[in-house]
Amino acid sequence: MSIEHAHLPSSSDGPLPRRALVIAAVMTALIVAFFVLREHWGHVAGYWPYLLLLACPAMHLFHGHGGHGHDGGHRTGGDRPAAERE
Repeated sequence: MSIEHAHLPSSSDGPLPRRALVIAAVMTALIVAFFVLREHWGHVAGYWPYLLLLACPAMHLFHGHGGHGHDGGHRTGGDRPAAERE
């Protein structure tokens, strides 16, 4: 009877997985951003209306354009109107 156990990574297995490093970097960036905003809130608060206005074109630029029902002219034979099939 052989019982196989799942091997959990330990600190002696080598470098940390990439996902753990990404999470650590994101958490560090959030902490730094919190303290920078805390110290400079008076300066940042005056720019909120402008940042909101800049967010609108940025959303249009970087928005994924899929899933809106625009077929982009890619139709199959059964989807075409009768005039186009003849």
